[in-house]
Order: sequence, then structure tokens, then C-alpha cells
Amino acid sequence: MNRRVVIIHGWGATPHDHWFPWLSRELEAQGYAASVPAMPDTEKPDRDAWVSAIADTVGTPDEDTILVGHSIGTVAILRYLESLPMGTRIAGAVLVAGFLEADDSELETFFRSPFDYDRIKNACSAVVAIESDDDPHVPPGSGALIEEKLGAQLVTLHHAGHMNTEDGFTALPPALGAIRSILH
Repeated sequence: MNRRVVIIHGWGATPHDHWFPWLSRELEAQGYAASVPAMPDTEKPDRDAWVSAIADTVGTPDEDTILVGHSIGTVAILRYLESLPMGTRIAGAVLVAGFLEADDSELETFFRSPFDYDRIKNACSAVVAIESDDDPHVPPGSGALIEEKLGAQLVTLHHAGHMNTEDGFTALPPALGAIRSILH
């Protein structure tokens, strides 16, 4: 069994930011293969380029694969899951500070078409959404919407902002816990 976790950073971030290096180290110490790819053109993210980068990093997705995303990285993961051939499944997705709607024109490529929630659920055995009750960048109610549309387990952190370095997050134990719950 080759359990692997791919961590997708968000807009303007790098693989070395926030809690991504900590999570990668923790996972590797526990025997998982972990990677945090640098997403293309991170200051002007494009849906097709990000989905392609995820596909290149994952290679052949399987039931031992978990995807973890932060912010727009969560949306890229959902778009990637939509692109998988029918019958292909991964173990799960952990969506940190995720959202399903945005009015930002710079993210238009990600929201140009509605999500295919059934296809996403068929491609992913489990979804955990980790939200903050005071995230300044994510529309209120986004976690509940992910829970409703994808049957996600919802974890709400209090006063955690956008769960990034600016909010004091260089580690995110709830993400590690979510990964363990998916794989055990």
C-alpha cells in the first residue's frame, strides 16, 4: 500500500508557506508519500493550468490518494475530481478554507461552469471541510455548503481567520487528523 497525499496551495502562495511544510513532514514521518507542488502562475490562477498541474503530480489516482487543498487550491481539487474518468476514485479530499462560489473576476476560470457534485462524489470516497468561523477571504456559509453538496464532514475552527501564516498557522493538526480519519 502506497498511501500518498498531495497538498495544493492557494492563490499567491508557494509550497513553503503556511502549514504546508509542517503537514508534509508529519505525513512523511508517518510513512506517507507527501508532495506540495508549486502551482503555475500563482498570482493569476487559471483553472485548466491548475487542474493539469494536479493531474501531472498525482499521475494515476487511486484509493490510496488523498488531496489536501487550501483556499483556491480546494476549488482546483474539485475541478480535478470532475475531470477524472468515471470509475476512478481517490480515498478523499481535505478542503481547508474551501468555497464553492466566488465573485472575484480573477478567479472566473474556476467558476465559469457549475460544479458537477455527483461526479465529484463518485470520484472521492470521503471529503472533510475545515473552515474558520471568521475567515475574511471565504464567503460565510461556505463550509456548510460544501457539507450539503458533497456530504463532507465539517470541522469548524474558531477565530482561525484564513488558516495561513498571517493568522498564526504554521501547523494545522486538524488537517492531519482529517487525513488519518480518511485512511483508517
